[in-house]
Amino acid sequence: MAPFRFLTAGESHGGELGVIVEGVPAGLGLTEEGLSRDLARRQLGYGRGARQAIESDRAQIVAGVRHGLTLGSPIQLRIVNRDAPNWARVMQVEPLDPAGAVEMAARIEAGDRRAAPVTRVRPGHADLAGAIKYGFDDVRNVLERASARETAARVAAGAVARAFLADLGIECWSFTAEVGGIAVDPANATRSPEETEASALRCPDPDAEARMVARIDEARSNGDTVGGVFEVVATGVPIGLGSYVQWDRRLDAALAAAVMSINIVKGVEIGLGFEQTRRLGSQVHDVIEGRGEAGRWIHRSNNAGGLTGGISNGEPIVVRGAVKPISTLARPLPSADLLTGRPVETAHYERSDISVVPAAGVVGEAMVMVTLARFVLETTGGDSMPVVRDAMDRLRARATAAGAGVGRTPATGAGDPDAPAGSGGDD
Repeated sequence: MAPFRFLTAGESHGGELGVIVEGVPAGLGLTEEGLSRDLARRQLGYGRGARQAIESDRAQIVAGVRHGLTLGSPIQLRIVNRDAPNWARVMQVEPLDPAGAVEMAARIEAGDRRAAPVTRVRPGHADLAGAIKYGFDDVRNVLERASARETAARVAAGAVARAFLADLGIECWSFTAEVGGIAVDPANATRSPEETEASALRCPDPDAEARMVARIDEARSNGDTVGGVFEVVATGVPIGLGSYVQWDRRLDAALAAAVMSINIVKGVEIGLGFEQTRRLGSQVHDVIEGRGEAGRWIHRSNNAGGLTGGISNGEPIVVRGAVKPISTLARPLPSADLLTGRPVETAHYERSDISVVPAAGVVGEAMVMVTLARFVLETTGGDSMPVVRDAMDRLRARATAAGAGVGRTPATGAGDPDAPAGSGGDD
């Protein structure tokens, strides 16, 4: 069984987005309706722009599923871009014939912003670096793929991972933790996950959310944008995913890379993250109580975010993503022209959101779930769901069995509470 992975294709205003998901075991229940729920969640949230009123994303399963069950072969998904007809000539795949070239020239002459080449690069976007890297003289060739529209394909892949993980008792959700410098007060986070999901910003603190909405409105009136922080929480993750033996087998590193790959994310924290640097060790490290009900290992706190030494420790996985303010501004910043290299008063502008923190959280969920699915399969193996389920049951049983993890080594007699400690490497 190949590890769980996915690839996406498609441009923001092209005909559709495509997704290939590989490594899903045979026998997993999967429907288009289940996939589309997460796609709808990605389009919600106070501060979204006009395109969300145009698109109504739905993932069509093209291959890899028969009669509602996965086949073990690659799963192919497609998401139609409903705005594509308005960009048909601009984004057409085939070369322009003479008549098409004349039409495009006439549209440019008439001031059609869609048809005109984009040369005024936008601060904060991939425009300049991408155009220079690939040798383009029209930034349209960069921005179409670098657009956040690609994240719809990620969410579709993440929905496949959600179905897989849910079958194994692993759940994942997210919430908005901060917008524009206004943060959730944990003592006032009174909303349940269901109530949080239904709120304007997917925020558990109603008082903070009201102030966040006001901050978004203020930015909108000023032609500006605001960023924030989302938090993803995965529960039901067993002890033992990941490893400390090599850098690329650490689950925390993989989660950080996955969330950091989201184009609007500029920072990632696991658990307390940077807050740990401002506290003493006695205030940070999670005291281990011992075994609790059903043999489950209990920690007094979860400051480590469910990960120690690159391995899941049985507590909820907690990952936070720092979302930068959206780069496309209604009142564009000064910039420069790609072709002349000279300053221009305003960068290129296309319709934009004001804040996307709730939507970014849904994308964050997708990347966390895809990563967890990969590590589950690397740990359990299995080409069919019955085999994976049996392996997961054994993994959980080993973690909760009496005496699990207790042994002896010739050097120290480990297992004896009075035995001398080792060198004490740090996690």
